Amino acid sequence: MTLAGADKGGFIRSLELERDRVADFDSHPFSIPAIRTLTTLEFDARATFFVGENGSGKSTLVEAFAIAAGLNPEGGSQNFAFDTRASHSELHEYIRLVRGIERPATAYFLRAESFYNVATQVEDLDRSPSFGPKLVDSYGGRSLHEQSHGESFLSLVVDRFGPRGLYVLDEPEAALSVPGCLALLRRMHELAAQGSQFVVATHSPILLASPGALIYSITEEGFEPTAYENTEPYTLTRSFLEDRQRFFRHLLSEEVL
Repeated sequence: MTLAGADKGGFIRSLELERDRVADFDSHPFSIPAIRTLTTLEFDARATFFVGENGSGKSTLVEAFAIAAGLNPEGGSQNFAFDTRASHSELHEYIRLVRGIERPATAYFLRAESFYNVATQVEDLDRSPSFGPKLVDSYGGRSLHEQSHGESFLSLVVDRFGPRGLYVLDEPEAALSVPGCLALLRRMHELAAQGSQFVVATHSPILLASPGALIYSITEEGFEPTAYENTEPYTLTRSFLEDRQRFFRHLLSEEVL
């Protein structure tokens, strides 16, 4: 099953690490095992996912991708330039994005850990004199701070995201319930059918199920294209739900059982 109405690929066709420019592969972030072996990654689907353990390098890579695409390290669109606390790595300086012929109509970096800062920036900008519409109007017209974390995420993807966009998401499931993840999955599917491209770091077995998606599993050996049913979030979640008592015998003491 493929994404309805969407051709393969998108605005960014591939990513290349310019290895000859890296002076020291023993320094962070190049010392991360998967980054150390990185050469080229293809983005030949409308939705590309990176999945791996904490510290595997998926968020580091997605962050570098977003910055190289012209987006603010802390999140937001191309027009956001605030800097609350610089914590991004220098990886973006050493990667090259190979672009397609078309350019996105819009682009956005959703970074779960700093979305509060984006919401604050929206309010700050709206307090400044302007002859145009309020920025919050493009987020549904309601302050993002007056919504729950999950509600604000969904307001972003429903009201702010649109057709033919480039959207980079770093662990968007962090604030979402199971129904929220399903709502995001549906919205991503709709936008991909309208020509959008997604690059996503996630642990969610729900989001990874996106039809037609390309999934890279990140291990110490590198980036491996992986079928959905072979990803760790899927296999572990399925095994746990099918026989949680077996997991309890290994994870919990007899007293707890």
